[in-house]
Amino acid sequence: MTLQQFFDRVGERPDWVLIYFALLPLAALLANFLGKNEGHLPPWNYFYAFLIYLVCVPGIFAVALNIYLFLFERRSIFDFNIYTQILPFFSMLLTLWLIRRNVVSFDYIPGFQKLSGLVLMIFAVIAIMWIVDRTHIVVMCYLKFEYVLVIFAVLLVLLLWGWRKLFN
Repeated sequence: MTLQQFFDRVGERPDWVLIYFALLPLAALLANFLGKNEGHLPPWNYFYAFLIYLVCVPGIFAVALNIYLFLFERRSIFDFNIYTQILPFFSMLLTLWLIRRNVVSFDYIPGFQKLSGLVLMIFAVIAIMWIVDRTHIVVMCYLKFEYVLVIFAVLLVLLLWGWRKLFN
């Protein structure tokens, strides 16, 4: 099964996707009511970490896929699937906002720094791929080679910093 076949199959029956991405913010809202002002304490912060991973992995994938399709495949925004490419992102934002309302800081959530490092690393790789895709030989004529090296060095440092945040 390819990724396109998976998206087509999900698009045919979106009810499970809607239930999944509706239950995650509802679970965060319920946890806010049950554990009011205790989000940084051990039973709740592990539950929030579980919720964050359940919502952020598809949300980050959807954002990265949208950026890839928009920049490299040159697809129109009007062709995006609402259930698989837009709903995960908005569910992620809503769930993180609800969790942030009860938790003092995301620093108390186990593993949250790993997700932020993963996001930074994904977008640094996408930026490097986009620059390599766009800079054919023309860039050597219009832009000095030193500037190209500086851009690659900065993106590499961002990539390494995200990698260190992910695995430390």
